[in-house]
Amino acid sequence: MLSKAIEKTQPSPALAMIQKGLSKGFPIVIGYLPIAIAYGVLAKQAGMSNLDLTLMSVLVFAGASQFMAANMVIIGSGVIEIIIATFVLNFRHFVMSFSFMNRVREMELKWKAPLTLGLTDETFAVSSLHTEEAKKEKGALFYATLMFIAYSTWVIGSLLGGLLGDIIPEALGQSMGIALYAMFIGLLIPSVKKEWRIGCVAVIAMVSNFLFSQFLDQGWAIVLGTILGGSSGMILLKEEKR
Repeated sequence: MLSKAIEKTQPSPALAMIQKGLSKGFPIVIGYLPIAIAYGVLAKQAGMSNLDLTLMSVLVFAGASQFMAANMVIIGSGVIEIIIATFVLNFRHFVMSFSFMNRVREMELKWKAPLTLGLTDETFAVSSLHTEEAKKEKGALFYATLMFIAYSTWVIGSLLGGLLGDIIPEALGQSMGIALYAMFIGLLIPSVKKEWRIGCVAVIAMVSNFLFSQFLDQGWAIVLGTILGGSSGMILLKEEKR
């Protein structure tokens, strides 16, 4: 009787995985909401409609790329420049997807494909710390919950930012572009502390962007600076693996 009562009080495997996904994803929600709002305000001030900026979050779901795209719209970059720049910046998602697929290889294919669409730097980092869930019953629900709350927070925050962009002063809205640099610095500093070569890559990309901008359109300067910085990283960080 007692064992049956204990079994009834314990959550089902599906519910347990959903609860764990919510608890592990909550810190991402706290971090995403203010940045998503800042993106929405910046995109609104760049001339995008609430529908456009929200659809970008729905379809792209990549904070750094969306910030960069909004900034490139402000400076008057062309569509091709924006597409190439965001593709280069998001290329790391291919690597993250391959790594994630390797860790959840025992999971059913019907879960693998949609889950890769929810990978960001943050959800990838958290899921990498919880690879054992892939082997558990209903473990896919852990990853699905984690990614869904991150995704929904980003989309809702973007819409809220767009609505705020209608009522706050334009100067204040444009100043929120600093959130892009703050986010990049926040991601860069911990990596530089571990490996100084990463700092060199960032400096090369920054200097390249500045030099290219002296005789090229600013949008293409960003594209070429990003490519040159990434290429230098392949050379500098290759020595570290030997």
